[in-house]
Amino acid sequence: MKTTSRYRSAARMIAAIGVVSLVAACSGNGGATGGATGGDASGGYPDQNITFVVPFSAGGPTDTVTRMIAEPMAAKLGAKVVVQNVEGAGGTVGAGEVARAEPDGYTVLMHHIGMSTAPALYQNLGYKPLENFEMVGLVTEVPMTVVARKDFAPATLQDLVTYVKANADKVTLANAGIGAASHLCGLLFQTATGVKLQEVPYEGTGPALTDLVGGQVDFMCDQTTNTSGQISANEVKAYAVTTPERVKSLPNLPTTTEAGLPQLQVSVWHGLYVPKGTPQPVVQKLSEALKVALADQKVIDQMAKLGTAPVPAEDATPQVHRAKLEEQLGTWAKVIADAGLKAS
Repeated sequence: MKTTSRYRSAARMIAAIGVVSLVAACSGNGGATGGATGGDASGGYPDQNITFVVPFSAGGPTDTVTRMIAEPMAAKLGAKVVVQNVEGAGGTVGAGEVARAEPDGYTVLMHHIGMSTAPALYQNLGYKPLENFEMVGLVTEVPMTVVARKDFAPATLQDLVTYVKANADKVTLANAGIGAASHLCGLLFQTATGVKLQEVPYEGTGPALTDLVGGQVDFMCDQTTNTSGQISANEVKAYAVTTPERVKSLPNLPTTTEAGLPQLQVSVWHGLYVPKGTPQPVVQKLSEALKVALADQKVIDQMAKLGTAPVPAEDATPQVHRAKLEEQLGTWAKVIADAGLKAS
């Protein structure tokens, strides 16, 4: 599910219209960026702290990505950035709070693929992604891995498939709640193998992975940003990566296609959002700061260690982000409908 040129082509048809503080030293530019338009239309933005809302638990993969880019974005904007975790209901609680926030650029949402699945999953969602948010830009596409507790019997992905088919009523599959990326990947696994497993939801993949390492659950899908360290330290058993190509930081881990389960392919894209009605010069300032952060060598190196990379600069724009979201809303609506899946 990579961002391709067709997203960029589609975008050109779209009208251009717990709390942890990450403090960046003011760069002295007053938040001005070369890409901002409209002169004084954005006023003195930013002239106060900016809150980045992560709709998942601290320590999880989306939280990790957010903290990577927060500091360089703050430095570019000349403001302080506060990362706030508002977890619950597969990311919909935090997203809903941002949708209802003042549209002034001081409340920013970092969300992943779950933004495109929530409308199909939740009948009373309370917000519409395309109508209640302005897109700032894409951030990264993270591969997922299929991992298990270290002493789990299956040795390979094919062994895992055989094992779960024979022990479906006994195997536990962890996830971060309905609609979370780990849940969607687990859903695809069950669809591909034709089995229904006992799912164990958590308030985030951070605590889920902790229990996996501790042996309380059998296996799960999770992003490389959350599993690379445990895989490298041999704390979990890794079966495959869910992308067409191997991950550079995990060169010995086969793809799901190589491991015999080509139907299981998914990557987790992340993007920044602000409430609908946020002034476009402010959105543009945030987008330009995002581009600066994604070009930061420290960010590039950090992401590489976790098996991912920043998107190209041309994808860190509102137009490409909107095109991606539109495409993904359609894709996941069909997958979820075919699975007959609904959340309360």
